[in-house]
Amino acid sequence: QVQLVESGGGLVQAGGSLRLSCAASGSISRINRINVMGWYRQAPGKQRESVATITSGGNTNYADSVNGRFTISRDNAKNTVYLQMNSLKPEETAVYYCNALVADIVRHYWGQGTQVTVSS
Repeated sequence: QVQLVESGGGLVQAGGSLRLSCAASGSISRINRINVMGWYRQAPGKQRESVATITSGGNTNYADSVNGRFTISRDNAKNTVYLQMNSLKPEETAVYYCNALVADIVRHYWGQGTQVTVSS
């Protein structure tokens, strides 16, 4: 009922910046009940980890490793969440996934992921 499509991934030099986008579509009634959206990443052979989240009220949370360098934001009119990534490091090469939580039905939705590669 909710589909998430990520975009903006690609190849960037260490120290550079990249902006990811995640657009939600599908059931408007369900999209309107999304409480939290976030970005997760998974490197080869590693467990998926939370990078940043934002609530419907605009409260944000960041992993310690990215705090101060990454910024998550929302455009509610476009049903889109963004992740601005600055000062990227090679170890942050991973597939980045968008996630949305509809809390009243305890339901998570995931995008297919977008590859981010940071070269040294």
